[in-house]
Amino acid sequence: MNNYKRIRDLREDADMTQKDVAEKLFMHLTQYRRYENGDSEVPLNVAIHLAGLYDVSLDYIAGISNDMRGLSVSSLNELETDLVTGFRQLDPIGKGRILERIDIMLSIKKK
Repeated sequence: MNNYKRIRDLREDADMTQKDVAEKLFMHLTQYRRYENGDSEVPLNVAIHLAGLYDVSLDYIAGISNDMRGLSVSSLNELETDLVTGFRQLDPIGKGRILERIDIMLSIKKK
C-alpha cells in the first residue's frame, strides 16, 4: 500500500497533526511517521482504523478508488437503485427502449 501521500492529505484535511493521529491509533508517533513517510508499510489493521477515523473507504486508503466512499458504497438513492436493478433485468431490446425514452424525455425537457 503505497498511498502515503493520501493518508497525509487526509490528516491535513482533518486539521490533525501526526501526533493527534498517532494518539487516536494508540501508537507511538515515530511509527505513525514511518507510515506517512512511506518508510514502513501500513498494516491492514491500521488502514482499517485510518479509514474509520477519516470516514473513507479502505478502497480510497489503498488507492483502488479515488472516490472517498469507495467501490462498495453507492451514491444512488433508493429510486435510482430500483431503476438500475430493473434495467439490468431487461433484455437488450428492453434496455434500448428505455434508453430511447430517456433521450426523448431529455430532449422534451430542453425545449
